[in-house]
Amino acid sequence: MARFLIVGGFLAVIFWVFSIVDVAAQPAARHRGVSKGIWVLIVVLLPVVGGILWFVLGRRRAGDVSETTRPLGPDDDAEVLRRMSDAEADARIRRLEEELARLDDEADGADPRS
Repeated sequence: MARFLIVGGFLAVIFWVFSIVDVAAQPAARHRGVSKGIWVLIVVLLPVVGGILWFVLGRRRAGDVSETTRPLGPDDDAEVLRRMSDAEADARIRRLEEELARLDDEADGADPRS
């Protein structure tokens, strides 16, 4: 019985340290609920329970897209595209094509250094 307690305690310490490192290594955008510092305190002060809470409630999965963390451009925002009329969209496309052609002309005239 003592062996099981020793092995269980050892595994609990390993899980606790792993949880602390995982909380500290995650970017701030991958936390749900409270801030990163609060999660570190929860995991440190509640060794096994805090780690379980972190993995169940606090850690956002890589595929979780419930909240977008990167800024969206106007072309990615469906609301902006709905409000934009066809004439505005055509004019915007024309301006972008002209700018692209101008940039291509500048690149062709540049001195290539190989």
